[in-house]
Amino acid sequence: MIRSLILALPLACIAFAAKAHEFWIDPETHQVAPGGTIIASLRVGQNYEGSGYAFLPPRFRRFDFAVGDTVAPVDGTIGDRPAVTMEAPGEGLLVLIHETTDQIVAYTELEKFESFVTHKDAAWTMESHAENGFPTDRFREVYSRYAKSLIGVGHGAGDDQAFGLETEIVALENPYTDEMVDGIDVELRYQGQPRSDAQIEVFEKAADGSVTI
Repeated sequence: MIRSLILALPLACIAFAAKAHEFWIDPETHQVAPGGTIIASLRVGQNYEGSGYAFLPPRFRRFDFAVGDTVAPVDGTIGDRPAVTMEAPGEGLLVLIHETTDQIVAYTELEKFESFVTHKDAAWTMESHAENGFPTDRFREVYSRYAKSLIGVGHGAGDDQAFGLETEIVALENPYTDEMVDGIDVELRYQGQPRSDAQIEVFEKAADGSVTI
């Protein structure tokens, strides 16, 4: 049985995701038959609970699927909810790829921002904030979100790869064909290069619905 995982990145495009909410692509099922229908929601929330967002092109820079050497846009109609309803193209490992447009959140006090970046192991941003002379109250943060989801179509064989996102997690093993007894190996990348000594958070949802972080 495939266990569902979210691997959350603290680093966003310009700053850091403002609220302690994760963004993920949530397939209705992680394995589908060849020619079957892939249905997936875009969600923002906590502990695998969150609202589903509609297919709204003004809110994303990129929304693609990849199978083998083929990468193509996810086709949808404005307002579709769930955001993904598509026929499985071919057979193998299918990767959904999503990048949001920039969003803005306003802070009225520095302490709230400091608490968040410290939790995300990014306390260095406080020094940068001070060096740049940014205000300690009434300031704004610009952020964007990135997500991928691996879906097994038929035999599910294939490899994840880097798709050029600003920040990205690449699965170094296939959860549908490789042995997962000791977990899954991943690589964190930033601006096209491996990124070491960085914190990520792993959310694991078991078959009984319980979530561990």
